[in-house]
Amino acid sequence: MMSRPSPNALSWLGLSAVLLVVDQWSKWLATASLEYARPVPFIEGFWNWTLVHNYGAAFSFLSTAGGWQRWFFTGLAVVVSVALVVGLARTPRTDWRTALPFALIISGAIGNVIDRVRYGYVVDFVDWYVGDWHWPAFNVADACIVAGAIGLVVFSFKEPAAAGKGA
Repeated sequence: MMSRPSPNALSWLGLSAVLLVVDQWSKWLATASLEYARPVPFIEGFWNWTLVHNYGAAFSFLSTAGGWQRWFFTGLAVVVSVALVVGLARTPRTDWRTALPFALIISGAIGNVIDRVRYGYVVDFVDWYVGDWHWPAFNVADACIVAGAIGLVVFSFKEPAAAGKGA
């Protein structure tokens, strides 16, 4: 008699879907409510809502590269997302230390892919600053990618739970 395989972590894609909806809704709201490049203070001295378009990658890397970067970063995000979905399929459902970061990165990567395909750029609108120093503007998708990457690093230092004892 064959034993039933243990459930995989693909159900974590539900979290990815919810975060993808939040990302796209927030970008729609920013685009509909904000004037391009005009800051709107949210927390004076720290946080503005500022609509900008990012034609590059993180921190506007390669934003002036001439256009090829749009499809390069789109393809890269799709390849990474597919690899992480395969990773979820091979991960036990209870291994949240692996599944959560994967789900976060997938939602962020796909959220920014939608922008690149739809507009040719990524919609950013969160502007954190201190004095005259501004962190590069970002969005919910970017926050998911960063949180997922941090989770991968932090959880890599934790010893996985013993088989059969849960995570």
